[in-house]
Amino acid sequence: MATSADVRQELASLADPRRAEASSRFLQMVPGGYGEGDTAIGVSVPEQRRVAARYWRDLSLADTAELLTSGVHEERLTALLILVRKFTKGDETERGQIVDIVLANTAHIDNWDLVDSSAPYIVGPWLIDKDRSVLDRLAASSLVWDRRIAVMATFAFIRVGDFDWTFRLADRLLRDPHDLVHKAVGWMLREVGNRDRAAEEEFLASRYREMPRVMLRYAIEKFDPQRRGEYLSGAV
Repeated sequence: MATSADVRQELASLADPRRAEASSRFLQMVPGGYGEGDTAIGVSVPEQRRVAARYWRDLSLADTAELLTSGVHEERLTALLILVRKFTKGDETERGQIVDIVLANTAHIDNWDLVDSSAPYIVGPWLIDKDRSVLDRLAASSLVWDRRIAVMATFAFIRVGDFDWTFRLADRLLRDPHDLVHKAVGWMLREVGNRDRAAEEEFLASRYREMPRVMLRYAIEKFDPQRRGEYLSGAV
């Protein structure tokens, strides 16, 4: 059986200091940034996906959960990529265990790439046919990553034509203080519009004037230029 130490060793062998420096800037692992205190070693996402593909079968859930608590960003992302693979292939019992691991460790899913690589593929699919009240709890959290997890989880619902929770959370987070939540809400509204433009525009009609600008821009990104201009000028 593989261990978390094996995964760490392989990731370390792929480390690139120049890429680590670039990643640290990109993910704001700098003083005052939202990723402050994190550590990058410089392993590309495609390389992490290849590592996850090699280890997901043999690495236990316990070792994967342990890897998720690492102080190294790439180790946490690789752990999440492994959990996504395990979730996709697992039975109901294992899937439930994986969701429990993710929800118990949201403090370690602490950057947008970590959230976006896991919430739409684990939390959302799990909740499609279950009680979704955990999303209200996450949306009420003081932790920005919990709130982004709640929004991004609804991507799974959008894919099956269910927009209610995207709209529900968008309303709840309309005045959220963090731009990473604004971007996530706008992105999910855009995904609704990609499938049902009328539904998105009905939601926007009474809200777009009070939306943070970045949220609105993300939401209408795929509109034609004239329609975007109408929203941005308040002329809808």
